[in-house]
Amino acid sequence: MEDSSLSRRELIRLLAGLGVAAGVTDVLAQDAAKVDPRGYKVLVDNDQVRVLEYIGKPRLGVCGQGMHSHPDHVTVVMSDVKAKVTLPDGKTFVAQNKAGDTFFEPAGMHSVENIGGRDTRSLLIELKTASKKA
Repeated sequence: MEDSSLSRRELIRLLAGLGVAAGVTDVLAQDAAKVDPRGYKVLVDNDQVRVLEYIGKPRLGVCGQGMHSHPDHVTVVMSDVKAKVTLPDGKTFVAQNKAGDTFFEPAGMHSVENIGGRDTRSLLIELKTASKKA
């Protein structure tokens, strides 16, 4: 018996080919903590920031499952990680970070797969408002 099920990526390509995919990627790209609530722990959530801890397993997400979005945020890498990053346009690249690496990322969508052999841990500090000048 042949398996005729479609992956999410194949479904999006099929819908795009039919001219009905407008907005499908946006619907699939959701708040990472909602897409993968078992991987996230909310440490702080106030008017200024939301601080999330994320633990990712090998072959699964590094900061959420599947295509998801983040607002402007700072990532603090808590364990070494090697990850395959996929952007909404389908382009991919491999990223490697060491424990302690810290970087800013503007709001956007992506899918990030842990291609290393160990669990990963990171903190995401999502910025909710621009800081006010004194």
